[in-house]
Amino acid sequence: MDSTPSPTPSSSSPFDMVSSALGRYVPQAPAERAARPQPAQDLPESGRQDRILGVVNLDKDLLVLRRNLDAPVFAGLDAVPGSPFVDLLPPGDVPTVTRRLRQVLETGEAHVARIQRLRRDDGSELVVSLSILPAAAPQEGLTVSLIAMATRLHLYAAETAIGTSLDIGETAQSLAESLLAWGDVAAVDLDFTVWTGEGVTGQAQGRIRLRRAALVPDRVWPEGYVTPGDDLPSDASRLLAQAVRRDDTPQTIVMPDRKAVERVLGSPRVMRALVPGDRSAGVACIPLVLDGSPPVVLGVAEVWRRADSPFRDSELFDLQELVARTAHHVDLARQHQREHKQVLALQRRLLPRAGGDTMEIASVYQPATPDSAGVGGDWVNSFPLPDGRTALVVGDVVGHGLGAAATMGQLSMEARALLSAGLAPDEVLERLDETVTLLDDADSGLAAGYSALGSTCCIALYDPVSHSLALSSAGHLPPVLVSPDGRASTLAVRPHPGLGAEFALREPFAVHTFDVPPGSLLALYTDGLVEDPSVSIDEGIGMLADAVSAVHPWDGLQQAARHVVSTLAPLHERDDVTLLLARMIGYRKGDTATWRLPARRDAPARARAHVRALLLRWGTRDGTRDNAVLLASELVTNAVRFATGPVTVRLIRSGHALLLEVGDTGNGRPRLSRGGLFDDAGRGLHVVHKLTTRWGVRWTDAGKVVWAEVMR
Repeated sequence: MDSTPSPTPSSSSPFDMVSSALGRYVPQAPAERAARPQPAQDLPESGRQDRILGVVNLDKDLLVLRRNLDAPVFAGLDAVPGSPFVDLLPPGDVPTVTRRLRQVLETGEAHVARIQRLRRDDGSELVVSLSILPAAAPQEGLTVSLIAMATRLHLYAAETAIGTSLDIGETAQSLAESLLAWGDVAAVDLDFTVWTGEGVTGQAQGRIRLRRAALVPDRVWPEGYVTPGDDLPSDASRLLAQAVRRDDTPQTIVMPDRKAVERVLGSPRVMRALVPGDRSAGVACIPLVLDGSPPVVLGVAEVWRRADSPFRDSELFDLQELVARTAHHVDLARQHQREHKQVLALQRRLLPRAGGDTMEIASVYQPATPDSAGVGGDWVNSFPLPDGRTALVVGDVVGHGLGAAATMGQLSMEARALLSAGLAPDEVLERLDETVTLLDDADSGLAAGYSALGSTCCIALYDPVSHSLALSSAGHLPPVLVSPDGRASTLAVRPHPGLGAEFALREPFAVHTFDVPPGSLLALYTDGLVEDPSVSIDEGIGMLADAVSAVHPWDGLQQAARHVVSTLAPLHERDDVTLLLARMIGYRKGDTATWRLPARRDAPARARAHVRALLLRWGTRDGTRDNAVLLASELVTNAVRFATGPVTVRLIRSGHALLLEVGDTGNGRPRLSRGGLFDDAGRGLHVVHKLTTRWGVRWTDAGKVVWAEVMR
């Protein structure tokens, strides 16, 4: 017996495949139909009545080529070959569906499960789930698959569609599109506190403020009609709130005709704002209720239909069920909106405010879209250090949302405190590495399954006197430096596994030093700016280097930063984008002086002579000059007394202050003591403390530098 399977017809197009799934072949010429089997004719009558699938084949001009709409549920759909497919649509839906059809033709990407109304010959409408499938070759057109939506299937599909977005506007729009199956116009109006993501309470209804969040179909509306983004008139908000919440109990109300609508709404202004047209005269208002004690009304959904087609009780039950099922999706979107705003506010606070006399700074932060996983942990900061240098910090904390925001804020503040205390960049990263490890400890760190392991950070310290940049990186992408002649290059930084790496992978953080002449431009950024699935990360960094090198020295830096971001990430969606541009200015040669003195007994006297002579040339006031000379004497005396090796004295004229630095090879930390009036130990530091506005210590590879600031 031959077991070879008999050949079966092959489906060469989406139309053939979908049509075959219907249990019926594509209609052929009469002779061909007689020669080919007709499987669907063997089905029992009940099987044909239960069929809800249909398919239409379109050419590239969106005209019907073939159709298989033989199921009884599609009776009355006039899809004649050669006719435009959009003739099946309500007029208000034609622009939107046409745009979707064209988009699938152009991109080749399917558009699946759109809830859509189709017009029958008798004026009634059929709700279907419409999917648009591209052909293998663009010239072969499109296949439109139709699934007639039974009530229960429609409720399930609608709830599934509404819960797919965390953006409150998109959630409301999905709800309105689903409600359109029961009427001609559907709108969703949300309490303003819900729209903005604030907390919801059972506030007094007289104070409710509604904002239109969604409206379908998408078309031009009469003047005065409230469209998405507009606030409802205060009278309309109050009336709707009172209507759906009688005796403090949320309930659905129906105004069956225009007389009832006019009686409830009253004023012509409110009528123009809420009634979509003369024909859509009846309305069902369904409250979006958040269960609780007492229940909280999040907003109102309105479904308008013609007065000659009143709502049946079964339809009202279905409407209430759909809104009740999806109200919690609106609240989830509200909570996400609130979290998004909180994290975004923290991000904004961490952005650099302005540069100083020695550096010009500009920054751009572009958050991810609200319906993504949440605002990420990107952060940048820049601040002047007390010793005259400027710190630039950029980091990218793993994850999104409040957990990432909390870690981001903690690391940013810790880095600033440690750098202000005089620690070197590598030492700061070592402590941040320990912090990330501690935060990952379930007993002492962040809970709820969040982990910051693998976060990255880059720290750069700019010295405006030596025009140098000291840089350390923990797994971060390399900065881009543009020299004054316009050449751009990435700074060579030794790779590091990032913060919180396993002990076996940890390596000492290195400090790299680069020359940055005045006029140099430094770009620090996060991966969202240069990552693109279509190119490698190296190509993305190269594109950034090209964009930054095109910044002219006379260009406004903030405008240039915005231009760079818009060029590289014009349609950013899934990840945050952060860019910090720093233009190096530094001190002029005439505003600084450095002396290197041997650590001998005459070093203080020589320091006094050098400082006094320079301040006389600068024309400094007598009082300021005397204080600066005394400071130099005390600091050099301490250096000679408690350290070995040469002593370096540096004097800087900066704005309205003088900055004096004394470096030595000692590693002891000068501290103020509470000694008595005649105690010799510590007397010099008390003098320094009294004469300065601030003073401190920073550590170097060779020892330390004690700095002091005195006002001019």
